[in-house]
Amino acid sequence: MTVQVAAGSYADVLTELVDARVASRLAARDATLWGPEAEQEAAIRLDWVDLPRSSRPLLAEIDALRAELWGEGIDRVVLCGMGGSSLAPEVITRTYGMDLLVLDSTEPSVVERALRGDLQRTVVVVSSKSGTTVETDSQRRAFEAAFARVGIDAASRMVAVTDPGSELAEYAAESGYRRVFAANPHVGGRYSALTAFGLVPSGLAGVDVAELLDEADDVAAALAADEPTNPALLLGAVLGGLPGDVTGGPQRRRDKIVIADADSGVTGLGDWAEQLIAESTGKQGRGVLPVPVEGPDAPEVLTAADDVSVAFVVDAIRAEDQPLVVVPEAAAGTPVAAVAGPLGGQLLLWETAAAVSGRLLGINPFDQPDVESAKNAARGLLDHQPAPEPAGFVEAAVEVRAPAGLLDGVGTLDGAVAALLDRVGDDGYVAVMAYLDPERDAPLRTCRAALARRTGRPVTFGWGPRFLHSTGQYHKGGPAQGAYLQLTTEASTDVPVPDRPFSFGTLVAAQAAGDARVLADHDRPVLRLHLREPVAGVAQVLEALR
Repeated sequence: MTVQVAAGSYADVLTELVDARVASRLAARDATLWGPEAEQEAAIRLDWVDLPRSSRPLLAEIDALRAELWGEGIDRVVLCGMGGSSLAPEVITRTYGMDLLVLDSTEPSVVERALRGDLQRTVVVVSSKSGTTVETDSQRRAFEAAFARVGIDAASRMVAVTDPGSELAEYAAESGYRRVFAANPHVGGRYSALTAFGLVPSGLAGVDVAELLDEADDVAAALAADEPTNPALLLGAVLGGLPGDVTGGPQRRRDKIVIADADSGVTGLGDWAEQLIAESTGKQGRGVLPVPVEGPDAPEVLTAADDVSVAFVVDAIRAEDQPLVVVPEAAAGTPVAAVAGPLGGQLLLWETAAAVSGRLLGINPFDQPDVESAKNAARGLLDHQPAPEPAGFVEAAVEVRAPAGLLDGVGTLDGAVAALLDRVGDDGYVAVMAYLDPERDAPLRTCRAALARRTGRPVTFGWGPRFLHSTGQYHKGGPAQGAYLQLTTEASTDVPVPDRPFSFGTLVAAQAAGDARVLADHDRPVLRLHLREPVAGVAQVLEALR
């Protein structure tokens, strides 16, 4: 496991961390590391440091259930979960090349496609710490009804992963679910990759999850060492945004970290790390904005601004032969970290580094005070279901909306986009929030790099409502630097949520409207583009953004 930095000196920060014995105290689960205000929360959130060993009893249970299911010809695994319940299994199974259908959307076409699969071969893993996550509860209801329609006993095909005593645990036990896995309640969702939340769906899909735990255990001692060579301390210093560049003169905190894969063999780590970093650090007006990009040639790498650091995830063997990834076009003085290691070790490394960065930033890395705001707003809109607010104007397939002031004197889509981008300051970023279908509307992803080139600033891209459990916390709790572009569409075919007074189309619309309302309440500039027809609308939006 290695972390090496191509530019920037972190000697002072590392000395501070080593002298304070941060690494060894964290390994010993010292809840005082983040100050008195965080101590109560930290005291019940630190079991993740022992997971490489404490999760071992799960292995036999997972193996036995997988053998049962496969023996019955049940080999299609669907995971219903959000945020920490879905992102770790996604990166694990993609890296190992195993099939896992992750359903972390409420967009009706995505839900309908998941329900359309071969139910005779399907087992559904319902993952939720609280058991009350509205997206996961709605997906669970839809699958139970789908099994019943084709004459399959739903409970025999349902597996729950949840905290002990949760509503889901009680419901699953009463309903006779095939298996209920009790997760460790003293591990927060974003640190749960090596708990039942990460291991159960991955193991059922065929991953050798014992290897993941071995890889994490192999690096645990190095991550607990109070040494300046400790990779978690160095990566934590990079995430903490210190010290700036090495060219002398005034410096400002680097509060954005661009994450690019450089043929590492680990697939999708940036999406998982995005949630970990954004939810751990984005609060109290502070934080580090994680920006997963397409690769080392992304605009944010080639023309890195002076508030940006770069982390390349590189192949471990390559790191030994060529320990530093050289990007000649990168801005002089940009800290460029090369991070290498097997997946299990990387999961524990990034978790440890995120906790270290919280100490450097002076925040509690284990709470998420702003996550509930968008959920509450969405619930309110579901309860009352008001008529949509009228559009500011309509251009072809796109309805344009924005809070008061943003569209003053604007009557075209191009003008609306320009008005939003004019709000991006020299320390700002753009967030594209697409409540659309990632498969049908995949071309939209190209707008991320196009906007980064156009603005010269970092750009994040998230599918809704998935990002609400990731960067959504940072959007409201982090620095007031963002400009937000929300994209929604009409559901051509809606999907009901059984025994609920709303459909998936109603739910995703309420989530989008609720999030926009909370952002506006925080005085964040939000441009809302509603696509009357998704294919034509996406093409029109892409043209305007470029």
